[in-house]
Amino acid sequence: MISGRIHYKVFERHRSWEFVQFLKELELIYPREKIKILTDNHKIHTSIETREHLESAPDKFEFVFTPKHASWLNIIESFFSKMTRSMLRGIRVDSVNELRERISRYINQINENQSLLP
Repeated sequence: MISGRIHYKVFERHRSWEFVQFLKELELIYPREKIKILTDNHKIHTSIETREHLESAPDKFEFVFTPKHASWLNIIESFFSKMTRSMLRGIRVDSVNELRERISRYINQINENQSLLP
């Protein structure tokens, strides 16, 4: 089943711990389905912590890695580029929370209207 929904978490840091928390949330949302994740080769996606979590949920996830140095093949890079051009360029925010809220609002609008996808 392909939902077309963008699942996201906005964390202040970008470590393996945060990535594993995201995977755990996906497991709760899709308890019976196998989850395919298209991702880049960032080290948190293949770290010891991530691999340990994946071993605790065998056959739950399938990762498809984009080639190194090929960001144009990574759909999330295109998505971030569009978000930056359409929503983040030239804005000023007073706090990390305000930035987090703006990003969340943007992605929630995309989820409500799939035609807005890049």
